[in-house]
Amino acid sequence: MDHVYFFDGNQKRISWVIKNIQTTVEQYRVHAENYLDIVSIIQSKYIALHVGIFWGIGVFIIKNGDTVRIMLDSESMYQHLSNNVSSTDSFIQRRTGFIKQLIDQRNLAVKYELIDPKYNIATRVLSF
Repeated sequence: MDHVYFFDGNQKRISWVIKNIQTTVEQYRVHAENYLDIVSIIQSKYIALHVGIFWGIGVFIIKNGDTVRIMLDSESMYQHLSNNVSSTDSFIQRRTGFIKQLIDQRNLAVKYELIDPKYNIATRVLSF
């Protein structure tokens, strides 16, 4: 199945939206206490990407071998994830390792797409 995955984060919360032909699911979480008001916005976005994909797999929305179009509203994230441009942030590097591990373990076909932030539908979910 094909999925479109939107995500966002700030220093307090993360959110994600998974859309496919059957459903649209919107989720948000408050950061774990050890991240709350400590992580940067870009670090929070990486947490949202990781947690949301993990959650989608855990609730059987995303299944082994599925295609996931990941909508990125950050140029730096797009360059880092789609073009393997390294990051000097060790937190982001570790989180990227977890994301790649999930993708590999579940044999997901991932396509990264850069979007204008105004089209990121997960941003409004942050305010729920």
